[in-house]
Amino acid sequence: MNITDKNRNLVFWVLQFVGWGFINCLSLLLLKNIGLKFVIYSIIFGFTISVSVTSMLRWYIKHYINFESFKSRDLIKIGISFLLACFLFGSLNYLFGYIYAKYGPSISQEHIDMFKMYDGFWIQAINSLFMIGAWTVTYFVIKLLLKLNKDRIERLELNTNLKQAQLNTLKGQINPHFMFNSLNNIRGLMLEDVDKSREMLTKLSEMLRYSLTKNNVNGITVEEELEMVGNYIALSKIQFEERLKFEKKIEKEALQLQIPPMIIQLLVENAAKHGISKLKHGGKIKLKVSIENNGLQIKVINSGKLEISKGSTQLGLKNIKQRLKLLYGEKATFALNEKEGEVIAEINIPQA
Repeated sequence: MNITDKNRNLVFWVLQFVGWGFINCLSLLLLKNIGLKFVIYSIIFGFTISVSVTSMLRWYIKHYINFESFKSRDLIKIGISFLLACFLFGSLNYLFGYIYAKYGPSISQEHIDMFKMYDGFWIQAINSLFMIGAWTVTYFVIKLLLKLNKDRIERLELNTNLKQAQLNTLKGQINPHFMFNSLNNIRGLMLEDVDKSREMLTKLSEMLRYSLTKNNVNGITVEEELEMVGNYIALSKIQFEERLKFEKKIEKEALQLQIPPMIIQLLVENAAKHGISKLKHGGKIKLKVSIENNGLQIKVINSGKLEISKGSTQLGLKNIKQRLKLLYGEKATFALNEKEGEVIAEINIPQA
């Protein structure tokens, strides 16, 4: 039995004792003129009968009714068990009433005549149907509410786990994407400049360490991300040499704000791969990070035209869009446009 089951059982018994205790204590008001002994007798045995019968009904429902795959025969079982509980409830009340009348302290003839008015079969039947019926309806309503709450929590947990799994998969796509290009570039450099290739390997190892240590988090500071971007630019310049120029303009207030790991690096990589690499004389990548309208704005602007190569998977762009949607829903935006010979990638991330 888990903690949830224990809590539910505790709640059930508290409600049982409080509910039936309150109902049976009404005898103090209704029967106060008959005699204290009879009132005490009525409360004790009325409470005992009520709790015992409804507890047995609950036990049967829990063990023999499957609410996960509810069928018509389960409804029949509930109906039969309900009628049996009503019969038992009425019979026990009649039995203990008879015992008190026969063997208990004497009461006035006036009160005996009053009790005889409520001694008929139909009166007992209606009373039993009403009391057990009210308990059954209350029980099923509470059970339904608990089930709905449980289903809601399970859906939230499932949704959270699904989002986290998707994020981990997306972050796993990032590493091979830039790793493949970087290793190829360093391999070409090793035959020309050993010292330079060693330096680039060091930067690549720093990038690997960064990606591994940040793989289990969904938020890092802009300052940390910029270190990653710096290493990526240094690696990219092996390939592009003087063809690649890089400028950045970062507002100081934005440095400690949280963003998804490697999201700026992906924008810069996309600008280099699909923009600068296609220009014979190279071009410029500009990075701007600022606070606009109480949110973080990231812009990566590169020389060139907005053209999607035939056969391109657009893995980097898809990754960015999916991660933003998973983390921020519709609040974060991503846009890619061309304006006056430049491609502008813009991300806006809300800040709490």
